[in-house]
Amino acid sequence: MKKFNYILGLGLAATTLFSCGDSNGKADGYGNFEATEITISAENNGKLMAFDIDEGDLLQKGQLIGYIDTIPLALKREQLEVSKAVVASKSKGVLSQIAVLRSRLKTAHTNKARIENLIKDNAGTQKQLDDVTGEIDVIQNQIRSIEIQNAPVVNELKSIDVQLKQIDDQIEKSKIVNPINGTVLTKYAEPNEITAFGKPLYKIADLSTMQLRVYIGEPQLGSVRIGQQVTVKIDAEDTMKSYDGTISWIASEAEFTPKIIQTKEERVALVYAVKVDVANDGSLKIGMPAEMWISDKP
Repeated sequence: MKKFNYILGLGLAATTLFSCGDSNGKADGYGNFEATEITISAENNGKLMAFDIDEGDLLQKGQLIGYIDTIPLALKREQLEVSKAVVASKSKGVLSQIAVLRSRLKTAHTNKARIENLIKDNAGTQKQLDDVTGEIDVIQNQIRSIEIQNAPVVNELKSIDVQLKQIDDQIEKSKIVNPINGTVLTKYAEPNEITAFGKPLYKIADLSTMQLRVYIGEPQLGSVRIGQQVTVKIDAEDTMKSYDGTISWIASEAEFTPKIIQTKEERVALVYAVKVDVANDGSLKIGMPAEMWISDKP
C-alpha cells in the first residue's frame, strides 16, 4: 500500500507540472534564458596588430575593434602597380600607332567623298575613287592587325586590375569590424598573436532582449499563441521578480521528455518548446532558470 501511495504521489506531481498555473499556484512553463550567440572569426591571415576588447564590453554595430597586419598586402599591391605601369607603357605605343592610322583613315574618307562629288560633276575619274577606296581598306586592315596584337596587352591590364581589387578586398577584410550591437561573451585571441582565416576571435550576443525557452504540456497548447503577453518570473532574494514577456515562437512538433522512452506511460509525456522574448534590465543572464505564467488566455 505504501508503494502504491508513493507511485500515486509521483503521478499527481507529474500531472501538476504540466497543468495550468492559475488554479494550483504552479507556473505554466519552466525553462532557461538563452540568446543568439555569434562567433566572429578572422577573414584574413597575419599578425593581430590591434584587438581592443574585453569580455563584458558593450560593442556597437560597425565599431572598429582591431586589425590584422596589412604590410604584406600593401607590398604586393605596390608590386602590381609597377607591373601595370610597365604593361601600360607597352600599350600606349600600340595605341599611338592606332591613333595615327585612324587619322589617316579619316583623311582617306574625306578624299573619297570629294572624289565622289567630282565624279558627279564629271571632274573626277573612277581610278581616283578606286585608289582612295583601296587606301581605306589597307588602313582598316592595319588597324585590325594592331588591335589583335594589342589584345593580350589589354587582357593583361584587365588581369592586373582584378588582382588589385582582390588585394583591396583583403586589406578591407583585415579590419575587424563588429557586426551587431551586443555584449562580448568570450574572447579567443590577444594582440600580437598570429591568426588565420576562419579562426575565432570573439563571441558576441545581443543581451538587450533575452529568449526564455520553456516546455509546456499538450493540454496547455491551446492556451498559448504567438504574440501573446505572458509573465516571466525569476528568483530574486526572498521573492520572485516579474517581467513582461511576449511569445515569439511555438514548436510545430512535440518532443518526448525524458529523452529515452521505454514504457508506454513515458511516451505520453509530450511537451512543446516555446520561446518568450523578455526585455533585459541587466539582471537576466544566459542559462538562468525562469518560470512562465500565462497572464491571459484566449
